[in-house]
Amino acid sequence: MTEKNNKIPFNEDNYTHNIHRNNERKLDRRGFMKTLVGAAGVFAVSSLPWGAVAAKELMGLGEKEYPQQKITEVKSLAIGDAVDFKFPGEHDDAILIRLSDEKYVAYQNACTHLRCPVFWVKEEGEMVCPCHHGKFDVQTGAPTAGPPRRPLPEIQVKVEDGAIYAIRVKRYET
Repeated sequence: MTEKNNKIPFNEDNYTHNIHRNNERKLDRRGFMKTLVGAAGVFAVSSLPWGAVAAKELMGLGEKEYPQQKITEVKSLAIGDAVDFKFPGEHDDAILIRLSDEKYVAYQNACTHLRCPVFWVKEEGEMVCPCHHGKFDVQTGAPTAGPPRRPLPEIQVKVEDGAIYAIRVKRYET
C-alpha cells in the first residue's frame, strides 16, 4: 500500500501565507480612501467640459434664432382651424391655431408630461393630450387638467405678405 502525502505545504500556524508577498502593494483603509477620492476627482474634472457645454446651451436658449419658416397661407386657414407643421427642426412637431382674424397661436405639440402628441379639439376649444387626459389652455399653453405641470413651449409667429411664419421658440418664463 502506498502512503499518501497529506502534508500541508506551508506552516500550519500561518494560514495567511499568500497575503504578504514580495513587491505586493499594501492597501489599507487610508490608501483605499485616497484612491477612491482620487478616482472621484478624476471623474468630476473629466465631466466639467460637458457641464460647460450644457450650461452654455441652456443660458443661450432665449437668444437662439432659427431661420423663419413658412407655415401656411392666411387664406388657407379658417378661424378656429389648426395646421400641423415642423419647427424648429424636422423632428419637432408643432401646431398653429387661428383664434380670430388677427390672432394666431403656435406651440410645440409634444405634451410636457410624457411627450405624447397634443391635438386641437375645435368643438371644445381646447388642446388635449389623449395619453393621460391632459388639457392645455389655447391662449397661453398652460396646463388646465391632467398630469402635465409645465406649459407647452410657445412658438412665436408673424404674418407677412399673406403668409404665416414661425420665427422662434419662446423661452420658458420661470
